[in-house]
Amino acid sequence: ATGPDEGGHGRGIGMAMNHWRNDLSLALRSLKRAPGFTAIAVVTLAVAIGANAGIFSVVETVLLRPLPYPDADRLVRIAASAPGTDFPDEFGVSMEFYVHYGEESDLLESVATYNWFTNTMRVGDRTERVPLSAPSLSLFATLSVTPMLGRLPTAEDEGMAAVLSHAAWVSWFGADPEVIGQSYYMAGTSRTVVGVMPPGFWFPNEQVLAWIPFLPRTENLTPGRFGVGMVGRVAPGTTQVALVAELTRLALQLPERFGGSARYADLIQAHRPVVRSLDEELLGDVKGPLWVLLGSVGIVLLIACANVANLFIVRGERRQQDLAVRKALGAGRAELIRAQMAEAVLIAVMAGALAVALAWLTVPLFVRAAPDDVPRLAQAGITPATLLFTGTVSLLAALLSGLLPALRASTPSLARLRDAGRGSTRRRHWARDGLVVGQTALALVLLIGSGLLVRSFSALRNVDPGYDTENIFTFQIAPERTDLVDGPTWAAFHMDFADRIRALPGVESVGIVENVPLNEGVGSSRYVTEETAADAEGGALVYATFAGEDYFSTMGIAVLQGRAFRRADHISDLGHVLVSRSAADLLWPGGDPVGRRLMQPQNEVWWTVVGVVEDVLQYGFRDDPLPMIYYPMVGQNPGDYSLSSPAYVPSQEDNHQRIEFITHRPVRDPSLELRSEQD
Repeated sequence: ATGPDEGGHGRGIGMAMNHWRNDLSLALRSLKRAPGFTAIAVVTLAVAIGANAGIFSVVETVLLRPLPYPDADRLVRIAASAPGTDFPDEFGVSMEFYVHYGEESDLLESVATYNWFTNTMRVGDRTERVPLSAPSLSLFATLSVTPMLGRLPTAEDEGMAAVLSHAAWVSWFGADPEVIGQSYYMAGTSRTVVGVMPPGFWFPNEQVLAWIPFLPRTENLTPGRFGVGMVGRVAPGTTQVALVAELTRLALQLPERFGGSARYADLIQAHRPVVRSLDEELLGDVKGPLWVLLGSVGIVLLIACANVANLFIVRGERRQQDLAVRKALGAGRAELIRAQMAEAVLIAVMAGALAVALAWLTVPLFVRAAPDDVPRLAQAGITPATLLFTGTVSLLAALLSGLLPALRASTPSLARLRDAGRGSTRRRHWARDGLVVGQTALALVLLIGSGLLVRSFSALRNVDPGYDTENIFTFQIAPERTDLVDGPTWAAFHMDFADRIRALPGVESVGIVENVPLNEGVGSSRYVTEETAADAEGGALVYATFAGEDYFSTMGIAVLQGRAFRRADHISDLGHVLVSRSAADLLWPGGDPVGRRLMQPQNEVWWTVVGVVEDVLQYGFRDDPLPMIYYPMVGQNPGDYSLSSPAYVPSQEDNHQRIEFITHRPVRDPSLELRSEQD
């Protein structure tokens, strides 16, 4: 038995449910009698809710899901800065930082180095250039992850073991568990697969297909070779301020322990650690744009709700006599509000269902149109979280679009009954005026934001990167030839292959480059000239890459002085380089660089400048051009293999031609067939 209060409470809930059931039934019949109004309201809300659902599915997948590492909030990325020097604002550390931090830090439980690059992987007859990573052995322990198959590499593997990503295991090996213990060609040698990581794990990006861990050796360490990525796991309760203070103190000990030049000691004095959460490091570039995008579609939803609210207000005006009759028959204000809100709820529910269908159709399109480097974007889809969000937004839309009209319509004047034959009385439409003002304000916000976006896009489109971007494409090959025994034969192979590409219909020219702009990073080092070589601590920080064939004319990079590379520069006339305009200004300010010589002090090998080319934007259209040195495909002696991972850069006559390269045998076989096809 229940007490009187419990029974009364239960009866109250039951009566409320009955009232809502009746109101929803009446609202459904009413909406059926007004199909035009219903269709417009549903579609208006569905488009806005669908946009919110689609963008939320991306935000939830990319930003809101935790990183695939246990206790990811304790993972940090550690970099370096050196205010007042010619180093970049932020740069990677060098290996002595990793050794010293790992041994001496009290606040770091573990540290690891990491990188990523492209190199050759061969499995059976399949040979490709793929993204790989060569981290320190401590990476997986720092991230607190273990393989789903096999084990992690150890020091006893001596860098000859590999760990596969789940994607590589599925796509390259057909998810065969027997892959463990087998050896395959990766990054220049045969390596044994010892483990397979679980699905969802990725680091430092989703493109990496395999990791080749190694154990850094202190005895082979050269201090000052910066550019190494570092990740650390901090002890529980560690603050960023405390960690920065400790790392600053430890860094000052490096010259005493590892030696180095006076310039290195000065740099350490200027050194400041850069510490940020791994979440911020991996997702920071996409956080802002995605949140802005979600906010923008949120404004679109508000505008849509205002539009539908206006429709409800107009509908309420036409039903004033109806509402007045119900009031005269004893209906209270709450009942009238509930009756109006029932229609809004039904409209929102139908709009929500349609919105889910729209999101299901449009999210894959959004994913395909988005940049490839957005983490986890490929996993975006309609999930339970997306459905919950859509339901919540639909109810919110019902409230925003229906409550104000319901309140306004809940106080009908009984004079409408007396004046029914002569028309309705005039009322001031303050609610509709307010909605119009709100819509206009929100639309202006979107318009201003869109204008700024278009202006930024136009500014980026008008930036001169120093090279052409139309009718040019790039690709890499993975040759494995036993007759490529030295630098000149290596160069000759690639130049011969470039000739065969150039002979294809539609191909205008072909270039070869080690680091494609906007796609790959370049290394830097200090260079001295004959004028500055006497200063042991002198030298300017300059970036370098390797180029061959008609790279500069293919890319539309102007030769400002001297000449571009000739074939002889790669085979017989060794020791020639080209420099960019900014590198020339940096090394020989106000002078003519053609015929001058430069070198890296640690190598003591002189190179002669034969030409000056225009600056290019290597990393992005917002960045300043880098001072660049372009090396030939080989070094100064025939044993050098300088151009290790060439990319071919052919230019076409127009965008309607597609050059297709077909290999009928494994790539290690020198017989290649090329053909051109019209697209």
